[in-house]
Amino acid sequence: MPGPPLHIGIDATTWSNDRGFGRFTREFVTALSARDSGLRYTLVFDQPPTAAWPVPDGVDIVTAATGKGLNETAVGDNSRSAGYLWTMGRLVRRMQFDVFYFPAVYSYFPLLSRVPCVTCFHDTTAERIPHLLFPTRTNHRLWQLKTWLAKRQMTRAMTVSETSANDMVSYLNIPREKIDVVTEAADPVFRPIEDGQIALAARAKHGIPEQADLLVYVGGMNAHKNILGLLRAMPHIVRERPDVHLAIIGSTSGKGFWDNVPELMAFVRDNPPLKQHVTFTGYVPDEELVELFASAAALVFPSLWEGFGLPAVEAMSCGIPVLSSDRGSLPEVVGDAGLYFDPEDLGAIRDTILRFFSDAGLRRTVTAAALPRASEFSWDHAAKLGEDSFRRCYGDVSGSVA
Repeated sequence: MPGPPLHIGIDATTWSNDRGFGRFTREFVTALSARDSGLRYTLVFDQPPTAAWPVPDGVDIVTAATGKGLNETAVGDNSRSAGYLWTMGRLVRRMQFDVFYFPAVYSYFPLLSRVPCVTCFHDTTAERIPHLLFPTRTNHRLWQLKTWLAKRQMTRAMTVSETSANDMVSYLNIPREKIDVVTEAADPVFRPIEDGQIALAARAKHGIPEQADLLVYVGGMNAHKNILGLLRAMPHIVRERPDVHLAIIGSTSGKGFWDNVPELMAFVRDNPPLKQHVTFTGYVPDEELVELFASAAALVFPSLWEGFGLPAVEAMSCGIPVLSSDRGSLPEVVGDAGLYFDPEDLGAIRDTILRFFSDAGLRRTVTAAALPRASEFSWDHAAKLGEDSFRRCYGDVSGSVA
C-alpha cells in the first residue's frame, strides 16, 4: 500500500510582500494546491496571514511568534535578529516535514534539522552588480553569508529560467544537475480589455493625457532596474515625438528593497520638459494595472539584469509588446513579442523606442505576437515542475521516489 502523502513545508515569510518574491510565492502555492497529485502543503508564517492575501483552500498554516515579520526586519539596512531566525528554524524542526521549500533565497533562515531542502534562487543580480543592490558593505557580506549557508543546507536548487540556471552554475558554483527550472506566469486578471472608455478612465485617474502615446514601466524602483537610464533617454525621445508619455508604475514609499526613488524624482524635477511627459503612479492594484495596460502602446523594461521578468508576461497577457533590455532572461521570456536594446546605451534606448513608434508594420508585428507568447507560460506547468523538484529532492535523500 502507498504511504502517507509527502508533506512539503513552505517558507511563507514573503507571502505579503508586494514585490516579485511575494507574487511568485502566492501564485506558485495556489497552483500547487489546485493540483490533485498526492502532496500535502503547509505554509510556515512569521506573522498571521491577512485577508488581503488569502491562503488557498487545502493548504495548512503554522505561524511562529517572531514579534516582527520579514517585511519589517529585512528592509534597507536592517536584518533579522538571531531570535527571529532561531524561532523560525525551531518551528520547522518541530513540524518534521518530508521536504522544506524556500520560494526565495532572500527569505532563507537556517534549518535546525536535516530535512531535505529545495531553495529557489531567482537570479544572480546580487552577485553580478552588488553595488546597486546593497546600501552598505555589511549588507553585502550578510547576503554572501546567507547565500553560502543556503547552498550548504539545500538538497536541490530551483530557479525560474534557463538563463538563471546557467548563471547559478557560473556565479554560485551550483552543479547544473542539482538545479530544477520552473517558470512563472501571469495571473488570470491580466487579459486584454477592449472597452476604450475603461482605458481612458484609467489614464484620467493618473493625469495621463488622453491622446498620448503611452509607455509603461512596471516594477521596483531599485537602481539595477535602470529607470534612470530610461529617464535620461526620454528628453531625446520627446524631442522627436512630443506625444510620448511614460508612466512609471510601482511603489515609491521606500518601504522595501533599497531604491533610488529620490534620484529618479529629482531627475524629472530638474528636467522641466519631462514634467509633462513622465508620471509616477505609485503602487497600482492589478485590476487597475490591467486598465492602464489597455491604454498603453508597450511596456518598457530597461533592467540591467532579470532572472525572469514577470511584468513582461503580464503585459503580453494584456496584448501589449515589450521594449526590452537585451540582458538576462528577458530575451528568453519575451521572444518575438518585443524589441531589444542595450540598457547602458542611451542612444539604443532612444532609437528602439522611436523605431517602434515610427514603423507601423513592425509595431503591428510585435503587438500581434504578445498574446501567443504569453500563452506559453502557465502556473499549472510551473507547479507540475515544482512537484517534480520536491519529489526529486526527497528521492535524493531517501533513495526512493515519492
